[in-house]
Parts: sequence; C-alpha cells; structure tokens
Amino acid sequence: MTISVLVLTLNEELNLPICLPALAWCDDVVVLDSHSNDKTEQLALASGARFVQRVFDNYAAQRNFGLNVINYKHDWLLMVDADEVVPPELVAEMREHLKHGTGNTSIYRMRRKDHFLGRWIKHSSGYPTWFGRLIKIGSVQVEREINEEYITDGDVGYLQEHLYHYPFNKGMSSWIDKHNRYSTMEAKLLLEGGLAAPSFADFFSSDPTDRRRAIKGLVYRMPGRPLAMFFALYFVKGGFLDGRAGFVFSVLRAFYEFMINCKARELKVISIKDE
Repeated sequence: MTISVLVLTLNEELNLPICLPALAWCDDVVVLDSHSNDKTEQLALASGARFVQRVFDNYAAQRNFGLNVINYKHDWLLMVDADEVVPPELVAEMREHLKHGTGNTSIYRMRRKDHFLGRWIKHSSGYPTWFGRLIKIGSVQVEREINEEYITDGDVGYLQEHLYHYPFNKGMSSWIDKHNRYSTMEAKLLLEGGLAAPSFADFFSSDPTDRRRAIKGLVYRMPGRPLAMFFALYFVKGGFLDGRAGFVFSVLRAFYEFMINCKARELKVISIKDE
C-alpha cells in the first residue's frame, strides 16, 4: 500500500478503539497528539502506530506540522480525525486510483457521512461537503485556523466513497465543548475580516469548495444567521427527513452560529474599550 495515515488526537480514548482497527490495512500510521491526558498514547502504541506530540495552537498549524515535519514511509498521506472511520470501500478506491497513476493530481477530496442518534443525518448535516484528505506529501499546504483550506498547485481529484464520521461518540457534552472552542476561533476570524466577500463567479464555480466558501461568505454577512442556518438545514436541505436526529442537529448548528455572533460582539466591545 502506498499510503501513510495521520490521525489527529486530543483525549480520544473513546474513539481510537473504533478508528484504529479500521486502519489495519496501513503499515504506517502516525498519531499526532495534542498532549492528551487519557489513554490515547497507550491505545495508539498498542495498535502499532507511531506517536508524536505537539502543543496545539490551531488546526492549520497542526496539519502543516503533520505534512511538513513528520517523515512517512509512503508518498501519499491520508488525514483522518479520531472520530472518523475509513471503510474498506474507500480503501479500495484509493488503491485503485494510485495504482493506475495520478498524473498531476496532488490532492483527492472525499465526503463524509455524519452519524447522530444511530443514523446517517444525510440532510441536516449539509451533505455533501467535500474535504481534501488524501494528499501527495510535499505538494499541499493548509491555511485558515479552523475549517481549514488545502492549497495546491496540482490538480484535484474526487473520490466517490465516504469517510464515516461519528462526532457524538464522546457524548453531547464533548461536542458542545469542542464547538465552544470552534466558535471562539470563528468569532476572531469574523471580527478580523477572515471571511472574504464572495465573488459572484464563485457561486457558479465547478469547484464545490469554491461554491461552499462563497455561500459561507454570504451567510456570515446575513442578519439573523442562526435562524437562517436552522431554516436552511431543516427545511431547505431536508433535515426533517432525518427525523428527531435531524431536528436536534439543526438546532445545535443554529446554536453554534449564535455562539459565534455573541462572541464576535463581545470581542468587538473589548477591542473598542482597548482603543
């Protein structure tokens, strides 16, 4: 197999027993840890993975460290989060692409199936969203501190199989804690103008990442964004078809947007006082 795997972790003793066995096909798994204080290290080493630690500052820096500092056995790197599972179908598709040559392709994007309350929340999760995860080492850099963007001069390929994502494996409290941290980062970016105004052409780009960035740039400038998010996920995207899980998740996403707004206002007040 010509693929190495990088797993980012922070206190993932509940997720690693699900994530790591699904990587048994890989002979070069590296766990990049943000100084966990649970059994993450023991579980990683017991699985045969290499274990590296780095103090976390932001997601782009963490991923760039994984891309540029750690040495790997293979030329291609699959980036996986600890709450994700790589199914055999995706492994087979990656093998097939790399077996027949990649030309100038330096990154492959794939989608995730988000699971909540025992089911795939296809509609309320905003599916499909494409993520750059299979990367030719030395050809890609990561930008943006949160909800990172992958920059490359090479071509972009697309894989049809999915990662399975279980964001609530560690419980609702863990999800809320994580998104509390995320909302702080997003509020800082919002206040600092980190979301550029979208261009009209981006809304019709053939690149789904460009379209998503344009939509997000527009949404962040809308009044009543939390309510708009709920309406978009639950009614427009069809979250009601996901049953109770779809309703609850749509509410959680709306609340996340509300936290970003509140924190951005708070930071703005603080900055004015400091002037």
